[in-house]
Amino acid sequence: AAASAGFRLTAVRREPAVRLQHGASGLEPLAWSEDHRVSVSTARSIAVLEQLSDVHSGGQDMVIHRTAVPAPATACTLKVGPKKEVAECKEKFASSVDPTVSQMFMLDRVFNPEGKSLTPMRGFKYSSWSPLGCDANGRCLLAALTMDNRLTIHANLNRLQWVQLVDLTELYGERLLEASYKLCKADAPCGELGDFPEFQRRHSMQTPVRMEWSGICTTQQVKHNNECRDVGSVLLAVLFENGNIAVWQFQLPFLGKESITSCNTIESGIGSPSVLSWWEYEHNNRKMSGLIVGSAYGPVKIIPVNLKAVKGYFTLRQPVVLWQEMDQLPVHSIKCIPLYHPYQKCSCSLVVAARGPYVFWCLLLISKAGLNVHNSHVTGLHSLPIVSMTADKQNGTVYTCSTDGKVRQLIPIFTDVALKFEHQLIKLSEVFGCVRTHGIAVSPCGAYLAVITTEGMVNGLHPVNKNYQVQFVTLKTFEEAAAQLLESSVQNLFRQVDLTDLVRWKILKDKHIPQFLQEALDKKIESCGSTYFWRFKLFLLRILYQSMQKAPSEVTWRPSHEDAKILISDSPGMGSTEDDQEEGTSKQASKQSLGDSGKGVDIDDTAEDSLHQSSDSGGREPMVEKLLEIQAQIEAVEMHLTREHMKRVLGEVYLHTWITENTSIPTRGVCDFLMSDDGYDDRTARVLIGHILKKMNKQTFPEHCSLCKEILPFTDRKQAVCSNGHIWLRCFLTYQSCQSLVYRRCLLHDSIARHPTPEDPEWIKRLLQGPCTFCDSPVF
Repeated sequence: AAASAGFRLTAVRREPAVRLQHGASGLEPLAWSEDHRVSVSTARSIAVLEQLSDVHSGGQDMVIHRTAVPAPATACTLKVGPKKEVAECKEKFASSVDPTVSQMFMLDRVFNPEGKSLTPMRGFKYSSWSPLGCDANGRCLLAALTMDNRLTIHANLNRLQWVQLVDLTELYGERLLEASYKLCKADAPCGELGDFPEFQRRHSMQTPVRMEWSGICTTQQVKHNNECRDVGSVLLAVLFENGNIAVWQFQLPFLGKESITSCNTIESGIGSPSVLSWWEYEHNNRKMSGLIVGSAYGPVKIIPVNLKAVKGYFTLRQPVVLWQEMDQLPVHSIKCIPLYHPYQKCSCSLVVAARGPYVFWCLLLISKAGLNVHNSHVTGLHSLPIVSMTADKQNGTVYTCSTDGKVRQLIPIFTDVALKFEHQLIKLSEVFGCVRTHGIAVSPCGAYLAVITTEGMVNGLHPVNKNYQVQFVTLKTFEEAAAQLLESSVQNLFRQVDLTDLVRWKILKDKHIPQFLQEALDKKIESCGSTYFWRFKLFLLRILYQSMQKAPSEVTWRPSHEDAKILISDSPGMGSTEDDQEEGTSKQASKQSLGDSGKGVDIDDTAEDSLHQSSDSGGREPMVEKLLEIQAQIEAVEMHLTREHMKRVLGEVYLHTWITENTSIPTRGVCDFLMSDDGYDDRTARVLIGHILKKMNKQTFPEHCSLCKEILPFTDRKQAVCSNGHIWLRCFLTYQSCQSLVYRRCLLHDSIARHPTPEDPEWIKRLLQGPCTFCDSPVF
């Protein structure tokens, strides 16, 4: 069926295109995480592109922070027995007179990952992102599978460097060695390693094919005093070549080997498994879980997963076959999308699988009669096999692509019986020119589609060199993105970076905030007390401020001549010059780096810059007035957000301290700061402060400077200055002075926060785990 007029999609190119240093490798080489990082599997590393919605940048291009996870320097050798015995067996099989043994051994890259006469296995086969909230910073972990079958988990803790936390291939090999390569004790004794079938069996039972993360679930942990506490955990399912599935359970935050809770192995019974996906279904406040496994021969089925000690989960009693035909159409990719059925008035699961050039779909629905399964195929989408498939889990839209640069958008439409798909073609040749596509991924909120492309044929000839690029296409309009942000159930700007980037792009182009968005946001602020809408308003004002700024005519990092700077400083009445603009820009940047933690721009400097940068032909005064007006609005919104967070901190102080002397938070200073403005009249704040001051009983407990022991007065929310002029930056989460050389900063460099210390009580540590109060971004 052709797409109806209501589902028309206009794809627009979004700059910049990111060129990859090495060619893309593996199946599904592109993945987009919940915290807006795109991983690209290449022949030498995993390139990670982090999308930022930077309020301090006036450029219209996407802001992308690039890092990489390098491939290991040494080849991975699976543990199948004692080293000496394995070496003897390899030599025996390589020199065997039976060609079926010697050739199979020499050409199998699992047995010979280092290559020898063959090219070495370099690069990555697959990568998978965990849900948000799994690493020490509350962000996503990256599971990476190399071409030579090494499965590792990595974390990006300091934004510049990726750290390997654990090697699961090595750990699983040790477990199998201890169990004598038997899954359970009742199994028959395994054969000798010198037998080629046994040698193959031991390799295939620990050769990973795919791995996928589950959602975060809650487990109960029994403490020493027999109390139970809830602990977050996440599961990683690893599908092996022989059809077995290892389910690793990790305690959160995942820190390494010590965070592994358990590892259970399940037999799927599927031959030549090719792909894996989690099935997580919620019915009547009870959660059901299973694993969907696809085969290279065609069958697809759900395997029950028995989750021990996981609250609220139950599982299937037996496997459910979704497709049983051995039709030799390999299952390349599986996506499971939770949806709401408008006719049945309940939740359901849509399973979509790419099988050759077709899309297989299956609708799973639990009713009083049991589990209902509806399935079918969507045909006529592509003339070539589907190489990549991705899904927008918010609305169930599925995107497929083949190598010829054609992307299909499939929109599920519910019917009384099951569902149907409206689909339309997106020709990337109309956006990027003639290209070949190698992988696609949709952003978490469905605003962008990332595509790996290389040059297509020119005049019927293939290109001499392939340049691999990651390019971006818009899938939503500005109006759709703004509406989604206003009606968001998440209410977190950082988790919707792809939507805020579309809004940022529009404001920077038009140099004004659209009237409908301003009015809708003001209504939300009046009717709802959520600080999310205040943060959204602050974001819009900051972008508007950046759009008013004139870009410097020279590159800001290029040093200017010292004599020119002296000349300008000696003659302040001179007109605008390039050096003058550059000096103002560098001055602004240096002040910002010295601790302007509340805003991305310094008020005095930017006003001065705008005076110099605007022309003298009468257009200067209105622009300066406009900038000052926006600055005043930014300050007002920031002050509102600061006061709201101060109230939250004081509430925690009042609830968790018997006497306020036990806290290191400057309680008296925060109270005085809140009440210092006569125009601020908040009954909640007055009542709370009254209770706290009564508890303090006229005592002050001030902070002291660690250098000179003088009192640090609370006069500014950003910094504390003692009487001797020592300046300490204040933590934006607790308002304590950070009297150390090491502190944390939020992702967009809005604010700074101190590190938690062992003597901090639990409630202060919980406060310090919070995101930035201005931009919702995590703190590093």
